[in-house]
Amino acid sequence: MNDASNKVPSSASPIEGAAHYDHFFGPLFFEPYAIEVAKRIDPNAVSIALEIAAGTGRVTRHIRERIPSSAKLIASDISEEMLAEARKQLRHANIDWQKIDAQQLPFSDNGFELIVCCFGYMFVPDRPKAFAETWRVLKPGGMLLFTTWDKLEHNAMSLTAKLFAEKYLKGPLPESYNAAVSMSDEDVIRPLLEQAGFSNMTIEKVQLSSVCATAREAAAGLVDGGFIFEEIRQRNPEMIDEIRCELEKELAEKFGAAPMIAPMSAVICQAYK
Repeated sequence: MNDASNKVPSSASPIEGAAHYDHFFGPLFFEPYAIEVAKRIDPNAVSIALEIAAGTGRVTRHIRERIPSSAKLIASDISEEMLAEARKQLRHANIDWQKIDAQQLPFSDNGFELIVCCFGYMFVPDRPKAFAETWRVLKPGGMLLFTTWDKLEHNAMSLTAKLFAEKYLKGPLPESYNAAVSMSDEDVIRPLLEQAGFSNMTIEKVQLSSVCATAREAAAGLVDGGFIFEEIRQRNPEMIDEIRCELEKELAEKFGAAPMIAPMSAVICQAYK
């Protein structure tokens, strides 16, 4: 599980941060669910689709490959840095990239047959407004397909990194880390969808695996790019090598040294207008 939304480390330039985010967090956390989400799309039912919180384009790639080549795909994010990386990654694909706030979709009513949002709604300040906007721009019969992270105890590597980082942090974890798992329960998700007008919904928890070539590579990615380690990188940069080494040992012990395979869990939701 990533420990922030589409936020890049402030210790790196925005583009460098987005590239690191995609290089490490993309395959480790997002690619498995991108594949899983794409399977749930009926290509015969889509002539125009919108992706919200596209990030660096991991899910976007699979949506574009899944829907017809003639179908229009608008991929959006609130972060210009993430969009820049996504455009670079998918520069030859037929995708309309737009900077968009999920709470204020700049589209007319009843315009899309499909809207996809992977690991984004948890970080939106006004969730009821975001779901209401999604409902508004969906065509009747259109589908909203989105994912959120399951509880931290069901995401073993993320839990390990959190507990490890807490030993070095002087204050509490960033609030965005708690936000990442704030929509893990159906009791939270279902009322939001019903309030917006959605019906005929499916909410399921799907367990997959985070796979990394080595525990060393995983530790480096988490420590060098993980948001929960940012304070340590800024205040005590001399400790980073030691922290990276110690985290590698802990990850290897729990999940294997090479390859490193850790269980993860997310919620996949489908709802129709």
